[in-house]
Amino acid sequence: MAAEQGWVDGHLQMGTMYYRHVLAFYNLAVMHASGTGVLRSCNTATELFKNVAERGRVAQMLMEAHEAYRAGNIDTALLKYAMLAELGYEVAQSNVAYILDHGLTSVILENETFPRALLYWTRAASQGNTAARVKVGDYHYYGYGTEIDYETAAYHYRLASEQQHSAQAMFNLGYMHERGLGMRQDIHLAKRFYDMAAQTSTDAQAPVSLALLKLGAFFMWEWVEKNYGSLNMTKISSLISDDWDIYVMTVLAFLLGILVLLRRMH
Repeated sequence: MAAEQGWVDGHLQMGTMYYRHVLAFYNLAVMHASGTGVLRSCNTATELFKNVAERGRVAQMLMEAHEAYRAGNIDTALLKYAMLAELGYEVAQSNVAYILDHGLTSVILENETFPRALLYWTRAASQGNTAARVKVGDYHYYGYGTEIDYETAAYHYRLASEQQHSAQAMFNLGYMHERGLGMRQDIHLAKRFYDMAAQTSTDAQAPVSLALLKLGAFFMWEWVEKNYGSLNMTKISSLISDDWDIYVMTVLAFLLGILVLLRRMH
């Protein structure tokens, strides 16, 4: 959904849809109250009118919060979203987390920003927001608002991968398997997750291609070590930085860019 990928901007459309949803409940209540097209039922009409009364204010507040955000009144938007977030509305929870995550407000102390953002990401994730689930994994991976915990990060990525088919989560699991972060290093599993990410989303195909090229370089290095051990590969390895993969990725990205450029020229 756009709301999951575009955050606050996407939720404008969600708010509009929500408003129309409330209007549909109202029209249905009128039909049951008057017996238009359905069997007249005062009890059903009462329940539907009650539903509209409860939902109408929420839809209005969501729209007000979004309008405040678009107008640059971030603190006002944050307070409105926070009120709805405490009532359990996932849309508001993810928007509060987004605002805090990007440091767009001065209402919250700087040292409390990430811990509070993590709290709201977690609440939104528990209600099925895929992007929020990946964010929770990211916070534990990088240590934002909490201690670095690769195992917990992998747990959340795995949930997003298995339950919600997130290509980003699959890619992250592939990288963690490749590096042995929070789990046993397994190059074959890394490749499997990279492949799954590419199959799940076309947007993941470019980074997956680079990751697979890097794995190919790794396999080639292993083959050289195995077959030409007499070249004192340990000494050569010691000359290479621990971040060798970053350099390899940079070179591969450069080569991929050249290939794309040449392809467009033809």
